[in-house]
Amino acid sequence: MKRVGAVIVTHNSAEHITACLSALSGRVDQIVVVDNASDDGTADLVAGAQRASLIANPENRGFAAALNQGIQALDTELILALNPDAIVLTSLAPLAEAFEDPSVGAAAGKLVDGSGRPQIGFNVRRFPTPASLALEALGMNRVWKKNPVNRRYRCLDLDPDRPAEVEQPAGAFLMIRRGVWQALGGWDCKFYPLWFEDVDFLKRLRSAGFRIIYEPQAVARHAGGHSVQHVDADSRILWWYGSLLRYAVKHFRPLGRFVVAVAVLCGSVVSMVFGLLFWWKRYPVKVYVRVIRFACLRLLPGRLGEVDGLPVRARH
Repeated sequence: MKRVGAVIVTHNSAEHITACLSALSGRVDQIVVVDNASDDGTADLVAGAQRASLIANPENRGFAAALNQGIQALDTELILALNPDAIVLTSLAPLAEAFEDPSVGAAAGKLVDGSGRPQIGFNVRRFPTPASLALEALGMNRVWKKNPVNRRYRCLDLDPDRPAEVEQPAGAFLMIRRGVWQALGGWDCKFYPLWFEDVDFLKRLRSAGFRIIYEPQAVARHAGGHSVQHVDADSRILWWYGSLLRYAVKHFRPLGRFVVAVAVLCGSVVSMVFGLLFWWKRYPVKVYVRVIRFACLRLLPGRLGEVDGLPVRARH
């Protein structure tokens, strides 16, 4: 079995995929690109580059399902999950070396922006708590970014130049051990089409007793959010709230789920009211009505623990 393989999941990634593949050349033993029904020629660019094996899905299967497809197609001990808008700038050896310790299940490198600045707040986070997700849903973390809950959640105190054991690095530049992926049953495809699937996977990985390492000697330049820029606002809202609620009902106790559901309900009502007052001609009121309905369903007796029924299928 080869040592390191890379999986790149694409969806309308033509602007970035060629540079991403070029940067990976010679740094991994295998590359698999799983394209989720792009309509911008992404699959043709991958096929023409001849640097990777291509799996072209006829529909958008979501990030988690596509990542599982790519991992199954690889024959390597270690798997690098890499976003198509991430360009690897250094050797991946520091990440691979972290796995010499059998207790390590995942390792992540440093993500920098186009100016070379570390993406603090995104690169590494702590696992969300009911309080942190409640503040996210209420919009407080955007208004008061340095509040104590958000500082802890987004690891704003992290020194990006020092190795550390961490909780939740971003899935944009993440290496995992194949055996751990198999033991956990892969990525949860119910986080559709994206958001919180990496948080869920790493939460399960840590709960299984494996360690997660941040290694800043491995660096990638990351643009961020390229796929969702092409998605309409209605879908983005449904997907984000749907995945947030799914994570809460899967990992929090009843009180924590209740707190998050109430925060989603209140935050959606406030967003809808302000939207009607200031942007009524173009504000997605109907979408927030759906989000409010889903949040209310989570509050009903006997339904706090439900996972099914969340808005996991939006148009794409």
